[in-house]
Amino acid sequence: MPKTALPLAAIFLSLCAMPGFAQCGGNFAGFVAGLKAEAQAKGHGADSVTRFFAPVRQDPAVLAADRRQGVFALDFTTFSRRLISQQRLDTGLAKAREWDAVFDRAEAEYGVPRGLLLAFWAFETDYGAFQGDFNTVNALVTLAHDCRRPDLFRPQIFHALTLFEAGDLDPASTTGAWAGEIGMVQMLPGDILENGVDGDGDGHVLLKTSVPDALLSGAKMLAHFGWRRGEPWLQEVTVPADMDWSQSGIATALPVAEWQAMGVRPRAGDWAADLPASLVLPQGHKGPAFLAYPNFSLLFEWNQSFTYVLTAAYFATRLSGAPVFAPGNPDAGLDQDGMKRLQEKLAARGHDVGAVDGILGAGTRAAVRAEQARLGLPADAWPTAALLSRL
Repeated sequence: MPKTALPLAAIFLSLCAMPGFAQCGGNFAGFVAGLKAEAQAKGHGADSVTRFFAPVRQDPAVLAADRRQGVFALDFTTFSRRLISQQRLDTGLAKAREWDAVFDRAEAEYGVPRGLLLAFWAFETDYGAFQGDFNTVNALVTLAHDCRRPDLFRPQIFHALTLFEAGDLDPASTTGAWAGEIGMVQMLPGDILENGVDGDGDGHVLLKTSVPDALLSGAKMLAHFGWRRGEPWLQEVTVPADMDWSQSGIATALPVAEWQAMGVRPRAGDWAADLPASLVLPQGHKGPAFLAYPNFSLLFEWNQSFTYVLTAAYFATRLSGAPVFAPGNPDAGLDQDGMKRLQEKLAARGHDVGAVDGILGAGTRAAVRAEQARLGLPADAWPTAALLSRL
């Protein structure tokens, strides 16, 4: 070989390192060839690389699912009632009894209470009953090839390859969620490598078929995120009609004593803890109200949707004995089209609302609060038709 020639893997690796080249887009077969070369350059054997990538196909259904996430545009009350049923609650309590020893171990080793693990187990896969039917490797490669979030999904391909080499993933048959998560608590390959636990002692981490593996891995991942042992995460409260609503929102944390001085009270029982907490008003000052403790914020490492995280955190309190929340009488919110119009108006005023997607995310909430304060409206971050009209 001439001295100026390079092995194919080195050529692909050097090209992939160039900004904008082969990171996403282009011919799909060529993109996969680049992944194979990069995998070998990372030290994976040629034979395992060939076998891992042999069945890979682009999956248009994955892209359709990625664009179709309108469920997160629902308000908290609607979303929570859709996800939480008496049957799901009863099943959770039964699962807690069935796997009592595993939940005890999760709390002893990682400090994570069973209510929270049950909530994520329920919402992610209905306690393992439906774990997704998308081919995992196809999903990861398709999303990495797509140019919307390649930096998130590209590394997961090589993590999946490592799982394959360990005998814990089959590229032809392993299935899961459209975004590449695997198993009963839906973890990405990288999270499995970092936080996977062989809970049943069989030498493998199999989150699809082993309840101990799944629950203990989920607990370890929450501990990795920073779960604070023995502390609460969420508590329903009542609020007075005339307090300073600009203090609400997860960006503001005040000692419980200060909330108490403002007239905030636990709706049931005593204060959960003497800790800094944020007043969460998912549907404004006339709707349900919660105090969110430090553990609540780390749940966004699991899922970035505010409505999903709040619903999971609330369901975890229900599984731990809390009553059904009081829905209040909130002002009607905006539908998804109305939210998009509002986001466009907020963006035109210089606010960073992120994508104009009709979803009430953190950026939109902050912008709504700022405009409400400017207009002399209750600054509770709940967008209404009145606010849209004023803008």
